Amino acid sequence: MAPEPKRQIKLGNDPRTRMPTIVAMGRRLAPHEDFYHWVLTLTWLQFFFAVAFAFAIINAFFATCYSLAPGSIANATGWADHFFFSVQTLGTIGYGSMAPATRLGNVIVSFEALIGLLATAVVTGLTFVRFARPTARILFSDKAVIAPRDGVPHLMFRMANWRRNQIVEAELDVMLLLTEITKEGEVMRRPTELPLVRKINPMFALTWTAMHKIDESSPFYGEKAMERLREQRCEIFLSVRGLDETIAQIIHARFRYSLDDIVQNARFCDVLVTREDGTRVIDFDKFHDISGIGS
Repeated sequence: MAPEPKRQIKLGNDPRTRMPTIVAMGRRLAPHEDFYHWVLTLTWLQFFFAVAFAFAIINAFFATCYSLAPGSIANATGWADHFFFSVQTLGTIGYGSMAPATRLGNVIVSFEALIGLLATAVVTGLTFVRFARPTARILFSDKAVIAPRDGVPHLMFRMANWRRNQIVEAELDVMLLLTEITKEGEVMRRPTELPLVRKINPMFALTWTAMHKIDESSPFYGEKAMERLREQRCEIFLSVRGLDETIAQIIHARFRYSLDDIVQNARFCDVLVTREDGTRVIDFDKFHDISGIGS
């Protein structure tokens, strides 16, 4: 029998976090009003094409300026030559085959050189910020489980630090988002914090199973609790933040669970093994696996 292929675990921005897509109606798109933030929200591919488009527009503008001043560039015979001369000027290349031949040509070249310096500084800064921006690599289990712990049912979530370092003072907040209708008939989205047995992990380096005790104060308490929460279109949001010891910056990660993601009377399969020499081994192939109580 052929061996079962290993599960491919991918960590991305949206697919793995399951965060809902937000569509803003009645808001005009105005990137120029918040340009810095808009650029940082672009994907790398979008950022590359935006830079390439701006580069082409600038060079096309100066090529047109050179074309409107005949004879300003020596050895240039048309708009295409002016365009490539603009590329050489903007990139401070200067092959020498073409050069400004008139005072007006020198003025335009000087102005373009200034634009080139500013553009290089801006693109370099934005590229560095995108590379240096702190990101989290936290893996969340596909399912949450409800299982007894010391005879009391608990709602449990499992997380793992995908990087092989430590997240210092990692803190987890769990929010229950409910939809309610007031006596006046208004629809309200009410966030409720779920208290955890332990919400702070001083050294988050391996795995972390967070637990919410289901007692009389819990929204999950009672035989018909799941039905009531389902009627209220309940969603569970997890937010983790902490200090990444490698880059010494605060990182954060988010994840969303629906009620369909909760498995009752189940437990997470063990993924952590400690060797005799004290080495910890995490088996990520079993990270999302769950089993029934007693199995």
